[in-house]
Amino acid sequence: MKPRTTAKTRRWGQHFLADSKVLKKIVRVIDPQPEDLIIEIGAGKGVLTFPLAQKARAVVAIEKDRELVPVLACGKPDNLKIVEKDVLRVNFKELVAAAASRTDPVKIVGNLPYSISSPLMFKVLEEKRLFQSCVFLVQKEVAERICARPGSKKYAPLSILVHNHFSARIHCLVHAGSFSPPPRVESALISLDRRASPLFEIPDEHLFLKFLQVAFRHRRKILMNNLRRSGWPPETLASAYEELGLKRTARPEELTISQFVRLFDFSRAFVFGGRSS
Repeated sequence: MKPRTTAKTRRWGQHFLADSKVLKKIVRVIDPQPEDLIIEIGAGKGVLTFPLAQKARAVVAIEKDRELVPVLACGKPDNLKIVEKDVLRVNFKELVAAAASRTDPVKIVGNLPYSISSPLMFKVLEEKRLFQSCVFLVQKEVAERICARPGSKKYAPLSILVHNHFSARIHCLVHAGSFSPPPRVESALISLDRRASPLFEIPDEHLFLKFLQVAFRHRRKILMNNLRRSGWPPETLASAYEELGLKRTARPEELTISQFVRLFDFSRAFVFGGRSS
């Protein structure tokens, strides 16, 4: 059964992988093992789903497009479960609890639609303890932002949060011609392997994200000015910079994760513009 390319498919930004060499590369990076539970996002026509199901203990394929579900169900092996749902509405904790034991390695993989790449990454970060590893095909710019290091123009709050919990790597670029229909941008294959423990223990990661968003709000401007505009008391800001040995002219992309974490400690006495309780 061959799905039609409909207006709905185009609206959801679906670009199906059609290059067998790239597919084999993705499978090698995922490295499915007999004990693995693999959650696949955007299973599409099953070109990745079925090879994974041949090697993993179980595969949960999440697909939003109901026109593609019959394609996945055709010849479905017993260890494949299909979930017809928007992945941003999926409760990963419930899904994993229903499909795996506490000791099963859980991997999450997928060719991510460009429109949901960033929100999906933040959703994965919220449930980071569930996943041993992640392997995603994403827009090149998103991959660069996820894997960026200090000093890079792509360095962003997402880079910091990811690197604190995962070892991130770009494996290869994937050209538009590898997809049907071809997207207008290049893609990249990335892997995230969860660290045994985070680089830094952060008591409130939601507040830390807010802090980072303030710090990077005007990324080409001086960091001190961004923080001053957010309501930092001048004396707190001066003390923080002096203790951390930061240049007053430093821009957000120049700071290491360690420096951001330590700078965040100074902000925990207030919530950007007002005292916290």
